[in-house]
Amino acid sequence: MAELETAIQAAKEAGKLIREKVYVSKRVDRKSSAHDLVTEVDKASEELVREMILSRHPDHAILGEEGVAAGVEASKQALEEHRAYEALWVVDPIDGTTNFVHGFPFFCVSIAFARNQEVVAGVIYDPMQDDLFTAEKGKGAFLNGERITVSREKTLPESLLATGFPTDARGVRQVNTEAILKLAPQVRNVRAAGSAALHLACVAAGRLTGFWELELNAWDLAAGALLIQEAGGHVTDTLGRPYDLGVRHILATNGHVHDDVLQALKEAGSTGF
Repeated sequence: MAELETAIQAAKEAGKLIREKVYVSKRVDRKSSAHDLVTEVDKASEELVREMILSRHPDHAILGEEGVAAGVEASKQALEEHRAYEALWVVDPIDGTTNFVHGFPFFCVSIAFARNQEVVAGVIYDPMQDDLFTAEKGKGAFLNGERITVSREKTLPESLLATGFPTDARGVRQVNTEAILKLAPQVRNVRAAGSAALHLACVAAGRLTGFWELELNAWDLAAGALLIQEAGGHVTDTLGRPYDLGVRHILATNGHVHDDVLQALKEAGSTGF
């Protein structure tokens, strides 16, 4: 698939740029809050990806994080404005910018391609580990060319889950914390490493049993959702409805524990709805 090859090459080139800049001084700006950061490297990475995509697919549309104003409503509006495009790329040039700023090596490039609003190709590249996660609709998920599958844990006590801390100031972070308090005693452990896309890739690779988080954007989720589905897992919103590009409150698991996590989120009042 030509679009998958484009995404792979763009992600690797952006990853090379990011890797070169991770331990040097950065100009950091705030977006919607002190928790929502952007650097000149985010912008340069997205520009590199855009140029490579448009050089090969000049009639395609691109929805990239750094081309959208800060805040939840702006993100929602940007997605709605792009829904009419038949061929749409969804790009996060650095997912985990706060980690990148601090030199904490858990961040990635995430690139997805959607045709008629259905994600059909996805790439997540971890430049620090040189891990390349790829998926094409109906053809499986891969890590560095080797097929991957989700984990086999059947119950919550066996499970390693991950989540994150939303950046907005509307109380969503506290709502998600209630879910952590509810689930932590029921599972093996909970992780929160700071990159939704890379957490999703880890679910696809069987490194995590599941991941949930509230108030994420299409560019955080699109590639990772396809990876998990192609690796045999299950992706919905936090009410159990099927994933699409508009989902902001996400639950992604190996499938076996999905209903149990949904129930815990409901009991904690942490669905985000």
